[in-house]
Amino acid sequence: MAKEDDAELLEVSGRMVRISSPSKAYFTRGVHLTKLDIVRYFLAVAPGALRGIQDRPVVLKRFVNGAEAEPFYQKRAPSDLPEWMRTVTLSFPSGRTAEEVVVDDAAGIAWIVNLGCMELHPHPVRTGDLDHPDELRVDLDPQPGVAWTDVRAVAMEVKALLDELGLVAWPKTSGSRGIHINVRIEPRWGFTEVRRAALALARAVEKRCSLASSKWWKEERHGVFLDYNQNAKDRTTCSAYSVRPLPDARVSTPLRWDEVMTCDPADFTVLTVPDRFAKIGDPHAAMNDYAGVLDALLELAARDESEGLGDAPWPPHFRKMDGEPARVQPSKSRVSATRKKPAQPGGENPEPAAGPPKKGRRQPAMPLIVIAQSPDKASAEAGLERWKQQHPEAAALLAPDDILVDRMRGASYVWYRIRVNLRHIPETLRPPQGTPDPDDDPTRAWRETREES
Repeated sequence: MAKEDDAELLEVSGRMVRISSPSKAYFTRGVHLTKLDIVRYFLAVAPGALRGIQDRPVVLKRFVNGAEAEPFYQKRAPSDLPEWMRTVTLSFPSGRTAEEVVVDDAAGIAWIVNLGCMELHPHPVRTGDLDHPDELRVDLDPQPGVAWTDVRAVAMEVKALLDELGLVAWPKTSGSRGIHINVRIEPRWGFTEVRRAALALARAVEKRCSLASSKWWKEERHGVFLDYNQNAKDRTTCSAYSVRPLPDARVSTPLRWDEVMTCDPADFTVLTVPDRFAKIGDPHAAMNDYAGVLDALLELAARDESEGLGDAPWPPHFRKMDGEPARVQPSKSRVSATRKKPAQPGGENPEPAAGPPKKGRRQPAMPLIVIAQSPDKASAEAGLERWKQQHPEAAALLAPDDILVDRMRGASYVWYRIRVNLRHIPETLRPPQGTPDPDDDPTRAWRETREES
């Protein structure tokens, strides 16, 4: 290791990697860690981290000001990419393309971590075949108020189903409140078919387990949501050994199945995982040896479709897909109701009221109001607390899953919208929709321009 001005030069995999501002604080609210500490962590677990990221295009999620500031997403490779790192041209649903970074060795990991990439976000494809994923991803996303024991129970139900279908599953903590289950597959199916298989899996688990939900819209979910859309093209999840921006520097950690029902995600941090890795190695070391096929899951999908259960909503930035239902949240669905006269004596059918029904009027299926929206999550959460103080009677009646925190993702940024479902509040006590506080919607100017054109 050598010093160069305010930088450290590390020799990694036979290459020199420059770490700028190595003493820059990355975590301060719980543990205290610098950028160099994060780099050293990744080098300690590099063989495991490479297993999830190697030979794949990577979206750079950059925490340039540390874990306590908002990150931004960068799809295109930086202009100062070292000559020993490579890129691959990836196409997106929008029709655009980008040269994305590919990591081949531990030096590559150190280089992107120097850019602030603590969460590693690889696509589920290899550079030799960008159209056919070699991984099916099951993202278990607990809704507000759902206990960790419920997440683990749903994970075991997923394993039981995948076992029955002849697929080998590999669990890991998400590094937050959920669990990720990855399945290596033969690269024979396109993104649409892999997502179709993931949707069939989510629906099958939902039928078997009352704790599970396959519903896309947050207001319809309960328990643990199986996010099938993580398998759509251009979607990524954090890979194994990623560091999450929580105060304790928690890590998305591979598990053995016999650990799932007893583990605590808080046990796996930047400070503890290197020792675990040194003692037991990587529980997912054999993952690449078990590439399965999707035939059984696609048969489940075909059965669902034959019974009238078609496609489910896609992510909002995708074009409307064939067979997809209306992409509008239930609370904003358009309802045309025909008013009827009271039944006449003698049981005659009532006739419609005079005049045609009004079309296109939005009738809210659920009483949702927007409380706050901001690029800064803390500011949005502070707005929610102010709303609760202004409406204490209503706030006291809210269930945990009545508060919907939407993490909205743009091309290179994220922002947060907080909504409240007033379903448990009597109509006489329901606060009206007011101006969100704060009301910083970064898409507003774009939407207004589009509406004017």
